[in-house]
Amino acid sequence: MQFTDAQCATLRALADTFIPSLPAPQPSADAAYWERSGSAGVNLSKIALVLEAQPASARQEFLHLLQLLNTPTLGLTWFGPLRPFARLAPEQREKLLQSWAASNVPQLRKGFHALRKLFVFLFYGGSTAEQGNFVWEHIGYPGPQVPDPTVAPEKPIQLLYPTHDEVHYDCEVLVIGSGAGGGVVAGELAAAGHEVLVLEKGPYFHGPDFTQREVDMLGALYDARGALSTQDGGLALLAGSCLGGGTTVNWAGAFRTPDYVLEEWAQEHHVPHFTSPDFARSLDAVSAALSVNTDYVRHNGQNQALWNGSQVLGHDVKLIPRNEKGLSESEAHFCGLGYSGFGDRHGIKQGTLNTYLQTAFEHGARLLCNTCVSRVTITQGRASGAEATHTTPEGRTIRVTVRAKRVVVAGGSVQTPALLLRSGLRHPHLGQHLHLHPTVAVSGLYAQAMAPWHGPMMSVVNDSFTRLGGSNFGVKLETPPAHPGLMAMVLPWCSGRQHKALMQQAAHLGSFIVLTRDRDGGRVTIDKHGMPLIDYTLSEYDRNHLLQGVRAAAEVHVAAGAHTVLLPHGTLPTLHAENGRLRNPEVLAGLPYLSWKSNQFGLYSAHQMSTCRMGGQAATHPTSPSGELHDVPHLFVADASAFPACSGVNPMLTIMALAHHTAQHLKESLRAEVVWRPAVAAAGIG
Repeated sequence: MQFTDAQCATLRALADTFIPSLPAPQPSADAAYWERSGSAGVNLSKIALVLEAQPASARQEFLHLLQLLNTPTLGLTWFGPLRPFARLAPEQREKLLQSWAASNVPQLRKGFHALRKLFVFLFYGGSTAEQGNFVWEHIGYPGPQVPDPTVAPEKPIQLLYPTHDEVHYDCEVLVIGSGAGGGVVAGELAAAGHEVLVLEKGPYFHGPDFTQREVDMLGALYDARGALSTQDGGLALLAGSCLGGGTTVNWAGAFRTPDYVLEEWAQEHHVPHFTSPDFARSLDAVSAALSVNTDYVRHNGQNQALWNGSQVLGHDVKLIPRNEKGLSESEAHFCGLGYSGFGDRHGIKQGTLNTYLQTAFEHGARLLCNTCVSRVTITQGRASGAEATHTTPEGRTIRVTVRAKRVVVAGGSVQTPALLLRSGLRHPHLGQHLHLHPTVAVSGLYAQAMAPWHGPMMSVVNDSFTRLGGSNFGVKLETPPAHPGLMAMVLPWCSGRQHKALMQQAAHLGSFIVLTRDRDGGRVTIDKHGMPLIDYTLSEYDRNHLLQGVRAAAEVHVAAGAHTVLLPHGTLPTLHAENGRLRNPEVLAGLPYLSWKSNQFGLYSAHQMSTCRMGGQAATHPTSPSGELHDVPHLFVADASAFPACSGVNPMLTIMALAHHTAQHLKESLRAEVVWRPAVAAAGIG
């Protein structure tokens, strides 16, 4: 899409309000940094690309927002002058945005946060190979590494490249999605001698393709170009959409499913295999395939702070097992770990891309990327294949049809239910029970440099608050990836000067995340075009747990030596500390009494689960314990959408173990069919 001249003028004015050109606060300050304006650093074409990846309703809503900003009636939204946004004085523009941020009108808060996230992310995260990003040197960010010459540019997996306008494939097992679930199923079935075809919505990147450029990599490797969101805009989701799926872009935390969660799933959802030796063997098998270990050499600044502060307070703090192989003690490898949320240029992270998918390819599996599946075909009540559209490197579309004996859907907990709904399935619980591990960031400013963008993104976890009030629900304290675009997006914006001042201190910022095991869920539906729509409201029960986690994270920062702690609310309540003691504890005590409505604080999710939940009761669980849908024989689900409830830990290893377990059922199902057909023929039946 292209913006009109009027829309471009409004967008540039917005950029210059969120990131204004300002006089330096003191003569010795970095004048060039303060003078840099948003419109000088935001590429408007990137906004257009993000919009093109959104549902039609979201695109239309954004254009209506621009239309409002370009009319005099805009003044009615903040009781200001009746002028379009671009004709307001700079201080008036800022007051308007501040008014929207604090508004009691949900649509205005939503509009403010949508604009805020876009502009600060693109300004601080965008770059080109030729020019880099002007502000990076001013905030201490080094940008991408020099390419690693030890990683061969040749791609080890050879894809299908259809050329005709229509193509047809036959296979035994069609796998839709190539991440933690689909990759394992493909590898297991191909290694067992079955004919496998993998369809992946996203692209295939390898080695030097992972440029470590934040805006470009999120746009290429994540669903909705990294801008996936709930319909009310209150929660932003990150979901991998590339060959290898989430395992290509996740933070390499390889957590085993907690025993209490497995027991809950087995008992409450009638899936006894979760506590069986078979499932334990599946966990062991995928852990071995991924080289899961805790042999990394050191932590980065914010992980070390989480470790130190937790130990000072006597908390339960542990090392996080990570799926890495070939990690040396070199500075290049250590620093490179911090970029692997944009794909691992060094080939150290052991996702499905260089484990199970490589195995699948070596055993004859065919893989087709850049292919969107429109529906699963169902013949005589059984899954029989799929219809899809492949996009060539030149942008041409090719119609793809597949005929298969078994279909495995593993597109993630947003795309899997959307595909099944497009395919005509109508189970009442399909798309329901969406769990997101809702997450907020609590950031601390330290006297010493933290360089949070280098080193393992997560290597330490505080487990002292995982089972609050004697329940199975609570929070984990971990650390997030920290690069300028995402950092700018997560930090609250109260004014252009305040936000610029925070970002100037980025190298001294360390962040913890409060990851909540949510009891209460949301849902995924589809619009009239079949695009997924996400609805989720943080319940009072889960919010109470999240706020207990915020308090704990703040206390850990103070114990670790932070002098300032930024709490995750739009009003930016700020704690001050000295010598490990909090100077204004009343601010922390008042946190639960703030309003926590949607878009009054930043809420995020990197884990989506349970929208096609597995269980023994067909009336309430779309997926059976074998992974096969109760309502449609030969149709299987093998991703986090099959979780009976959320895992309470980063879910990669649990997804892979469940997919491994489901793959064994698939093998038995196909073997039984081979045995059954000759027996039927010999008996003269049919």
